[in-house]
Amino acid sequence: MTTVSSTPASTPASTPAPVPAPNAGPPHTPPPAMRLRELAFGAAVAAAVRAAARLKVADALGESPATPAELAAAVHAEPKPLQRLLRALSCYGIFAETEDGSFAHTEMSRLLREDDPHSLRNITLWCTEPWTWQAWPRLDDAVRTGDGANIFHELFGKGFFTYLHEDAHESAHVFNRAMTTSSVQSALDVADLLDLTGVSVVADIGGGQGHVLASLLEKHPTVRGHLLDLPGVVARADPRLRDGGPLADRTGIVPGDCREAIPVEADLYIIKNILEWDDESTRRCLRNVVAAARPGARVVVIENLVDDTPSMRFTTAMDLMLLLNVGGAKHTKESLRTRLADAGLVLDGIRPVNAYLHAFECTVPG
Repeated sequence: MTTVSSTPASTPASTPAPVPAPNAGPPHTPPPAMRLRELAFGAAVAAAVRAAARLKVADALGESPATPAELAAAVHAEPKPLQRLLRALSCYGIFAETEDGSFAHTEMSRLLREDDPHSLRNITLWCTEPWTWQAWPRLDDAVRTGDGANIFHELFGKGFFTYLHEDAHESAHVFNRAMTTSSVQSALDVADLLDLTGVSVVADIGGGQGHVLASLLEKHPTVRGHLLDLPGVVARADPRLRDGGPLADRTGIVPGDCREAIPVEADLYIIKNILEWDDESTRRCLRNVVAAARPGARVVVIENLVDDTPSMRFTTAMDLMLLLNVGGAKHTKESLRTRLADAGLVLDGIRPVNAYLHAFECTVPG
């Protein structure tokens, strides 16, 4: 793709942004009636962010402002509609319009670049996939009945993950990339948080491709690890953990379902971002961990919370999406405390991992 800039597209994302543009966004808080109108048109904002991500406008825009015509040529679009798209996004701080009608990067628009180390492009695409536009209008039914999973089945004739893998292959690919991006970005935060003093073996339960486990093993060269997840998931494990990888000799890859059994023993069990199912599935997972662990073993549960003030708009939106696609839910601090206590775990403390994740540090009682 042609990049419109006097500076190469590979310029690090940390390069200082241009001087703030005069039309970078509204400087005031709109009155309630206008704010409600804006929220009612929220689908237009989500669609605009998705369009910019799919067109790769952020990748095409370099370090210097560019005109809509220049950007349109780079992304194979029409200049006037692209100008309208960028102007709408600039109202929310995504791109900034300059006095001469060109557009420049902002902190948020950089996050739509694929080469940004904190890129949210894949997450943006996942949250706006085609199935979401069919599901969101049924949210009132999900709230009324409490059974979002059944509503998804009514819409698509099958469960969410079955639908993704059988009928929506591109969406499944987007989902996998989004989950990988999210896991990679948070793995180092988790590794920095956890003290592995006295730990010889770590088990990453429902750990996806094992990015958290790989980060921990790299940081602690004497520790061994197990990665447990569904067979199709661990088959795509982080190359560092697989045969031939630098951590393979310290890693056991275990295909399995943590809701059925956990056939590994460890000093530390990590459960990250998977306790979002129905209550019974969550109970089974936690009880299986307690059954597998020796007394005194540590269990760290890492989750987004819907009562975590810095990220509540994001996590409550994810909570509603979970209600609609799998009938699941995000936790509050209290609901997760209750689940952990019901499983027989002793909660030792809660610590923030980053702006949107918390770690619940527990011990298996003697």
